[in-house]
Amino acid sequence: MNVKLIAFPGAPNLPIFAGLEHGFFEDAGLALEIETTPSSKLQIERLVAGKYDIAATAFDNVVAYREGQGAVEFPTAPDLFVFMGATRIELSLVVAPDIREFSDLRGKPLALDALATGFAFVLYHMLEQAGLGLEDCELVPVGATPQRWEAVRDGVAAGTLTIEPFTSVARAQGFHVLQSSRECLANYQGGIFTAGRAWAEAHETELAAFMRGYLDGLAWTLDPANYDAATALLLERMPAIKPQVAPAVMAKLLDPATGLTPSGAIDEEGMRAVLELRSRYAEPHKTLEHVDRYVDLSIYADLNEARTDSKRPDRS
Repeated sequence: MNVKLIAFPGAPNLPIFAGLEHGFFEDAGLALEIETTPSSKLQIERLVAGKYDIAATAFDNVVAYREGQGAVEFPTAPDLFVFMGATRIELSLVVAPDIREFSDLRGKPLALDALATGFAFVLYHMLEQAGLGLEDCELVPVGATPQRWEAVRDGVAAGTLTIEPFTSVARAQGFHVLQSSRECLANYQGGIFTAGRAWAEAHETELAAFMRGYLDGLAWTLDPANYDAATALLLERMPAIKPQVAPAVMAKLLDPATGLTPSGAIDEEGMRAVLELRSRYAEPHKTLEHVDRYVDLSIYADLNEARTDSKRPDRS
């Protein structure tokens, strides 16, 4: 069985790297191909076109395209749904060294993935709480986190939202964090796994195999006995991470409040926070309230129940 996955580049891909490195996907009967995306727009376009089967993306992106509020217009709304959680991610507003407070951002360009998807609304919320309107800054769509960080590093933008490892990389180079999402949002569902419902119904065996491989990779990653091996694997797969920042990256990644979600669970309160922000900022305006509209955990629940009495994989 073959499955193609498209994901954003970032430390949260470590369980996938572990699943590939240690044969967990192969043990589940799956040949997994993973590619990274330069933007959420391209990711969803390619997923909906059938070039990929599964996406590791932000929960907000699923809602955006289901509700016709995404950066790409489709003739009919994509039948995307969340089948497993991934992260309660921490988003950090990384800014240039000369930016000391929010008022310093007035009139400055801020780099985003896209203006209506991804984590843009978290940034809007931060600005609003600090007394700035969206008209006070120049909002520039540039793509995924690597491209956004490069825009700030190169002086093209004054700030952007980052995830690990890019937050720690930025700090190590003299940039600083003006605010993190944890300071303004108690709960926020970050990363999830999604697929089209038609594909999932026709490929339930492949979907279940992917989930088994991922959950085994996740268990291996979260096992304290594998910390050194997991760190080495992350450095191997993401050479942009320098050894001196690896401990900070791993600390955020292994903390369930800022990184990987144990057992691939979802955070319903965090999902409701996503819906509240989208209800406030998205166009066309809609009041979004029902998490169940975007989620189907039936296969995940069956797998998780079956795994309850089984021990974690022991491979180092």
